[in-house]
Amino acid sequence: MPHHFAEIAFTPTVTRLQEDLGSRAAYALMQAAEDPVNLHLSAIEAEFIAARDSVYMATVTETGWPYIQHRGGPAGFMRVLDDRTLGFADFRGNRQYISLGNLSSDDRVSLFFMDYPNRRRLKLFGRARAVGLEDEDLLARLEMPDYRARIERGFLITVEGFDWNCPQHITPRFTVDQLEDVTAPLHARIAQLEAALLDAD
Repeated sequence: MPHHFAEIAFTPTVTRLQEDLGSRAAYALMQAAEDPVNLHLSAIEAEFIAARDSVYMATVTETGWPYIQHRGGPAGFMRVLDDRTLGFADFRGNRQYISLGNLSSDDRVSLFFMDYPNRRRLKLFGRARAVGLEDEDLLARLEMPDYRARIERGFLITVEGFDWNCPQHITPRFTVDQLEDVTAPLHARIAQLEAALLDAD
């Protein structure tokens, strides 16, 4: 039975290159699972996705060019609706509508979820479709009540396969909030020491 990410990514040309360059044996084992794997999101993937505040989403233009776009919002803006369905609200941006246009002719997407501080990444293949504002029940599940941004539509993504990457070559990066969490005890200690010095005077 297939490893669903590998079934999509490991084309005959890719497989031949793996053989030529010496990595095929390991990836052949990856594809030799008896049961279908890496199709249904587990609690591990769901928790990872829910903690992200951005994702890179690739689509394909009508002329065959790859196009990648950064999508962001508060942590958890990408919702795991079930073990094969993701959804997110499409907040108004620069209004180029490139991804939306691409998806109207080719529904395939590739997503990269990055956890820079912990050097982890989750790759996902899927098929996406836009959902209009008239689907109020769905959009209510996708909206972020405390996020002040205009929703133009929703997107639903059916998972076709996913895979975790190794941490090689990922440079740790931290948000302002993450740095504040780490440095808050230091600032508190500095304030305490400064107060003690003033009292000593």
